Amino acid sequence: MAAYAEPHFSAWTQTVVSNITVVDKVPPEMLHMVDAHWYQFPPMNPLWHSILGFVIFILGVVSLIGNGCVMYIFTNTKSLRTPSNLLVVNLAFSDFLMMFTMAPPMVINCWYETWVLGPFACELYGMFGSLFGCASIWTMTMIAFDRYNVIVKGLSAKPMGNNGALLRILGIWAFALPWTLAPLFGWNRYVPEGNMSSCGTDYLTQDFFSRSYILVYSFFVYYLPLFSIIYSYIFIIQAVSAHEKNMREQAKKMNVASLRSQEAQNTSTEMKLAKVALVTISLWFMAWTPYLVINYTGIFKAAPISPLATIWGSLFAKANAVYNPIVYGISHPRYRAALYQKFPSLSCQDAPADDGQSMVSATTGCTEEKVAA
Repeated sequence: MAAYAEPHFSAWTQTVVSNITVVDKVPPEMLHMVDAHWYQFPPMNPLWHSILGFVIFILGVVSLIGNGCVMYIFTNTKSLRTPSNLLVVNLAFSDFLMMFTMAPPMVINCWYETWVLGPFACELYGMFGSLFGCASIWTMTMIAFDRYNVIVKGLSAKPMGNNGALLRILGIWAFALPWTLAPLFGWNRYVPEGNMSSCGTDYLTQDFFSRSYILVYSFFVYYLPLFSIIYSYIFIIQAVSAHEKNMREQAKKMNVASLRSQEAQNTSTEMKLAKVALVTISLWFMAWTPYLVINYTGIFKAAPISPLATIWGSLFAKANAVYNPIVYGISHPRYRAALYQKFPSLSCQDAPADDGQSMVSATTGCTEEKVAA
């Protein structure tokens, strides 16, 4: 009799366990937002929630400190308050707000292993992520256009003034806002993602009206800026290559090693910042491409999407808010010098040996970056 009881108990246990899904912990008021697709998956291992919550917490702290420093230093250092750097400040502002509004809710939900903040907070969470992501990528696009204007067009270019920079920034936010408000008014919607600890666009509803939002949005917020940036940098690289070739030919004619005049140094500085912008933009696309792939996989049913897969989309998408202050802090000498002066413990450069050496280093950095800021 005992021999028959044990397998019967095991089978019953297996049946009960198999009926537990990732949706079981979702509060009742959230169930109408959860797609039926997620009911087929068992709960994720709690370890994944712990890892995700911990990583998001670290990314949030680093992003808030880094972007806060960028905004403070660029706005409070006279030599850095230039029209071009207003775009940098706007980028830091957007990244700061992204992590300020998104990291705390995600950490809380990872602690509870499901979304516990209610339907309205879920919609706000998705809207903020879309708004600040869109603002960041179009700010980077404007930075690329500004580099194109300075490097490719040269002296014939019309310099961007403060009013021009502010107008561009206003246009960026005015462009981003309607796209992020649309799901709140019925064109697609914001819903919990498969991990149930974050919210985003609905890529599982198969009607054309809902799918069209993701297709149109991805064109204007992913492909259009991507191709615009590629276009800008193709001509930037061509212009710099031609310049370097002319420099080498002139040096050969004059029988000297190089012709590094002040103008040439300035051009090199512009190229260095162009490379920084290119790296930053590349990192941004590396961060958002996984989320785009998940959205496209959902609307085209190209492959099954598991709750664990949605973790990587959320993680990489939010990591972009950390890259920008790190890249600018390492690669911008004048920013680095100002950072050391105001926050020595956060600076990535060593302390100067003496005051005289410090003054020389600061002066040299400012000379080399005269037009870069």
